[in-house]
Amino acid sequence: MRIVVAGGTGFLGRPLCERLQAAGHEVVVLTRGGALAPDTAVWRGTARTALARWTATSELAGWAHVVDDADAVVNLAGDSIASGRWTTERKRRLVESRLQATRGLVRALGEASPRTRAFVSASAIGYYGSRGDEPLTEDSSPGDDFLARLCVDWEAEARTAETIGCRVACVRTGIVLAREGGALAKMLLPFRLFAGGPMGPGTQYMSWIHRDDWLSLMQWLVEGPCDGSFNATAPAPVTNREFARDLGRAMHRPALMPTPAFALRLALGEMADALLLASQRVLPRRAIDLGFRFRYTDLPDALQALKLG
Repeated sequence: MRIVVAGGTGFLGRPLCERLQAAGHEVVVLTRGGALAPDTAVWRGTARTALARWTATSELAGWAHVVDDADAVVNLAGDSIASGRWTTERKRRLVESRLQATRGLVRALGEASPRTRAFVSASAIGYYGSRGDEPLTEDSSPGDDFLARLCVDWEAEARTAETIGCRVACVRTGIVLAREGGALAKMLLPFRLFAGGPMGPGTQYMSWIHRDDWLSLMQWLVEGPCDGSFNATAPAPVTNREFARDLGRAMHRPALMPTPAFALRLALGEMADALLLASQRVLPRRAIDLGFRFRYTDLPDALQALKLG
């Protein structure tokens, strides 16, 4: 297969491209600029892995031809949700970086010759809002906070590709566990300093997934026939207190130093409620029902596999 990946140079995009290439696919990475990544070349249409520059907006000039002859397009584009306080300007950028990029990709899909068969687009479990201990599946209703509304609009943009005959899968990703990036990497330092523990009340649910399982799920969606919404979370979400306990054990550190909710809100503002204090007990029902098998279903096993100690 020839697969185009928008946002293929980051924490999730780079290993996904490596996984797809190792499976024998030709991968083209859309990048917004900056230095070219190692082992890649400017787009020529022949390399097993290549880079093509794009604007990540709805403008097509100069890059839309990259989608021609693609079997699948993967959309991971968007500014990092956790890279700064959610000021009015920051929230605007979070919205625009996702909606405009998705709109541009769908437009390119519509003009591609021949038409691309599959569009796998990122979303997040923020779609559901904070729901306490309610089990949440792909059929659950969306929330009504900023992040939930963003995810709803983001998925709606992606699904417009269905009108041009594309198979569309929207992937609602939870907390992805890996040593070198993402949310887990930011949690490690307090534990290394013997200052780790629960955040806020500790009763809020955290829906996690080992990065290897996320990569396998994305490859499964790219290569297979499935469409619709998919929760990219392990089958066994845990409370924040349980997560802190298991992380402490994996690192051979105590998990006794809670961080009060007011301190998180003081430091991070609105983002604290959406990313750290929200409770989302998300279950990957559709993936399991359609035959996907998770390698890591138990949090202690997933953390031990990361060799954090």
